Amino acid sequence: MYLDQAVLTFGRAMREKYGYKVHKLAIDAQFTCPNRDGTKGIGGCTFCNNTSFSPNARKPPEVSEQLEAGRQVILKRTGATHYLAYFQAYTNTYADINYLKSLYDNALSHPDVIGLSIGTRPDCVPDGVLKLLSQYQSQGYEIWLELGLQSSFDNTLNVVNRGHGFAEYHDAIQRAHQHDLQVCTHLIVGLPTENAQHSLISMSRVLETRPAGIKIHPLHIVKGTQIARQWKSGDYQALTMDDYVDTVIKMVNMAPAGMIFHRLTGTASEDLLLAPDWCSKKWLVLNEITRKLNKELLTLNS
Repeated sequence: MYLDQAVLTFGRAMREKYGYKVHKLAIDAQFTCPNRDGTKGIGGCTFCNNTSFSPNARKPPEVSEQLEAGRQVILKRTGATHYLAYFQAYTNTYADINYLKSLYDNALSHPDVIGLSIGTRPDCVPDGVLKLLSQYQSQGYEIWLELGLQSSFDNTLNVVNRGHGFAEYHDAIQRAHQHDLQVCTHLIVGLPTENAQHSLISMSRVLETRPAGIKIHPLHIVKGTQIARQWKSGDYQALTMDDYVDTVIKMVNMAPAGMIFHRLTGTASEDLLLAPDWCSKKWLVLNEITRKLNKELLTLNS
């Protein structure tokens, strides 16, 4: 059994909707965050790689160049010819609405881009942004608003210096529903102070808000982060792969039919990753999730 036979993956959902493969092309549009620029705090989330924000870091290419480079890679790898422009890095609604529109318009003007996926924080989605995304959707584009919640526990969010609570998420998704927008909620398994039960409770609370999609990934400990210093000093224990897989399977089984899973794991590059080492092995994790889901299905049918 393949993963997309066990769960409704994003890839499968797009194939069923459009009749062809649709891939996200990640874009770094040089945004920042309110808990980095002093609006709400400084330093960013404790798991965020601070070296990425160095003023001496190389500026990424223009949006159109990033899309074309990503398109060439995906075309060779999978043969896919249709894409969503995925504004992924940091808070991609954290700017003047006219500037945002110029970026989004630029991406949508690229050949074979059929929509947008906008990654952001729950406290950075004013009504003007929701209205703009709704307008694109009404024009026939595939639009996703990706809200980085990570945990439904305010104490955890405070510990990782997130700069918002569950209330801001609840407000943002309810307003997104008013515009009929598709929301994908992000959750992290293995955050400090949390265990598997916390992740299951967060999943339950998120499902009550009726997102169209869920993205789950493990906490990565990468160089240049506060969580890396905590891990090195023994104040934080990295998640095991078995614990992660078992928790994800329980979260998947909680979801209603039709829930689209945009991601069930996440990887970090080996040059930055400190722990867990299995976070650099995407297919190892996905294959184990698939194996255990298949085993559950066989048990139910026996």
